[in-house]
Amino acid sequence: MEEKSKKKKGVTKRDIIELSVVVVAFLVIYLTGSQAEVFGKVQQAVLITGVVNASALDADEVVDADYNFRLVNEEGNKIDVRDLKGKTIFINIWATWCPPCVAEMPNINSLYNKIENKDDIVFLMISHDEEMRTTRAWIKRKGFDFPVYKLATPLPDVFETGVVPSTFVVSPEGKIVVSKTGMANYDTKRFKKYLLKLAEK
Repeated sequence: MEEKSKKKKGVTKRDIIELSVVVVAFLVIYLTGSQAEVFGKVQQAVLITGVVNASALDADEVVDADYNFRLVNEEGNKIDVRDLKGKTIFINIWATWCPPCVAEMPNINSLYNKIENKDDIVFLMISHDEEMRTTRAWIKRKGFDFPVYKLATPLPDVFETGVVPSTFVVSPEGKIVVSKTGMANYDTKRFKKYLLKLAEK
């Protein structure tokens, strides 16, 4: 009996192999820079549940937007956000290294593809990656269709949360009517209807 209990307490060869496999898996994820992809996939499962669907702010939370900033698009052209006044603007501040950003990107892309009147509803997907080529390569690999931008000037304080992802919707009247830090599911009938209704005003 005493000999059997000693064997149970000892570390077996199988334990060492299993631990080695786990360590190697984590090392591969870390060394290949796939952390955001792997953890993003896990967080996508949370989005599917619908517990973090996007919604509009209450009337007393709505604030004025600040259009005083510029962006650079994929072709290197500068965009003055002041030129977008009067449109409904969906702003998402994100990065390829951010797991919650990776998690919500498919549903944002799906929403983007469902919006037909893109003259009235503009998507500004603002990447915090250092290099635009990193952003461009990632978007291409994922097969996403939305346009991506980088900041050409500092972001106005009203949009500066210090958190990625951060998402805002600016109404045609220049009000921030949606403000969300952290991931959310934007590809819902309710949210799409809300954007379309804003654009009709």
